[in-house]
Amino acid sequence: MPQLVWLVTGCTSGLGEELVYAILARGDRVIATGRNAVIRLSHLKDSGAAVLDIDVTASQAVLNIKIEEALAVYGRIDVLVPNAGYSEIGFVEELRQEKWQDQLQTNFFGVTNITRAILPHFRKRKVGHIAIISSVLAWSGALAAGPYAVSKHAIDGYGKTLQQEVAQFGIRTVIFNIGYIRTKLTSTPKVSVPEDDEYRSIFERFLEASATIPGNEPGDPKKCAERIVDVMKGEGMASGKPMPSQVPLGSDVLATVKETCEAMLKTCEEWKDLIKSTDFEGPKQGFWAENTVRTSW
Repeated sequence: MPQLVWLVTGCTSGLGEELVYAILARGDRVIATGRNAVIRLSHLKDSGAAVLDIDVTASQAVLNIKIEEALAVYGRIDVLVPNAGYSEIGFVEELRQEKWQDQLQTNFFGVTNITRAILPHFRKRKVGHIAIISSVLAWSGALAAGPYAVSKHAIDGYGKTLQQEVAQFGIRTVIFNIGYIRTKLTSTPKVSVPEDDEYRSIFERFLEASATIPGNEPGDPKKCAERIVDVMKGEGMASGKPMPSQVPLGSDVLATVKETCEAMLKTCEEWKDLIKSTDFEGPKQGFWAENTVRTSW
């Protein structure tokens, strides 16, 4: 495969940082981005990456300008990885609206806005790849992690819609549902302590259990980054396989996805008569005349 140019957001640590190293190791070029990039990404620049200051929570107008600056670095971008994100911890009843908005501004709109800025470039070239970084929590949800789980459910829905809309332009989108990996995401969340005493006991149990997570996550961020590059380039463990639309990464995600799918299939089978009872009588018409399942055009 010819040398590709990647743009990765959220490279100051964790998966984003490991992605930069994995991309460079394949001989590709990468524009590593983050806030205060000149200072915080200097080590990546020393390793061969171009660095650019991008705050994904900036306005669409600012992000459009930033993408133009990024395009000027190597003349093109082939792969976008909107990776920037963080975790907001707290109970849904008590979390203020601003907490939800802040979480979505980074984890959801930070993805959609940077993607919107680059799509005209991809459409013009009739080629482009987007690696959407989602989470195991898009398949489950988790106690006290409502905002983060909601943002990742939203990202999965966005990615699946994007796939249908831009495939006609030669743009391929892959959703990666990442499991628990050893990064700062799990060790440095933003925590809102519950004020209601009725939530205190379960919150204390949550904190006790959460204390055993950092440093014990089953996922290796370096290996995770390498597998993402494999899939997007069709190399290594992805060699000879068609590019998938969605890939879980991590044994914990695999178990969660299988359990969720099996439970839903069981529900569909046990409740199928009730489920189907809401339809009008008679044959399907119009849009549904030939297709029971209609998710794409």
